[in-house]
Amino acid sequence: MSIEVYNESGMGEVNEEELIDVARFALWSLDVHASAELSIHIVDLDTIADLHLRWLDLPGPTDVMSFPMDELTPGWGRKDGPPPGPGVLGDIMLCPEFARGQADRAGHPLAHELDLLTVHGVLHLLGFDHVVPEEEQRMFALQNEILANWYDSQEERGVSFAPKPTGAGAFPTAADRDDSDGSNSSDGSDSSDDS
Repeated sequence: MSIEVYNESGMGEVNEEELIDVARFALWSLDVHASAELSIHIVDLDTIADLHLRWLDLPGPTDVMSFPMDELTPGWGRKDGPPPGPGVLGDIMLCPEFARGQADRAGHPLAHELDLLTVHGVLHLLGFDHVVPEEEQRMFALQNEILANWYDSQEERGVSFAPKPTGAGAFPTAADRDDSDGSNSSDGSDSSDDS
């Protein structure tokens, strides 16, 4: 899998290797073919606010947006399916400045918030959504399962990032996210989406 990270935010405290690892683990967990490619862009508040308005017609910044390259459905490129050929999944845009407030309200580090948002973005690139309650519950349950398994697998995989958070907000439900989102609820789903 090819995963590129572009830190355009000016924030040096973002661990790009960690984001690549959690994205790769999410894709592996969902049996996405090894030829898949995606890009993660770390952007500032102005950039994400511009994208948020331009693509979702929602004013103000948000935490994450996903821009799929192809119309994919859950299960695309599964290892046990026919070979999909090279595939560019799309782009994930993360805004650590916005995510920091969410992390503070949830009581966990920014790095964990960015890991969670990366998994969320990967799921959107693969066709998952949270427009209706049933889809929302399924997506957030899968997001939390992947993220928890990523933490639990680190030693076995020979990597070491921050320890798994244990606070109540570490693995939120969709309702928890809506409650902790602050002044700008990020819940507009479309071809580009934010958590």
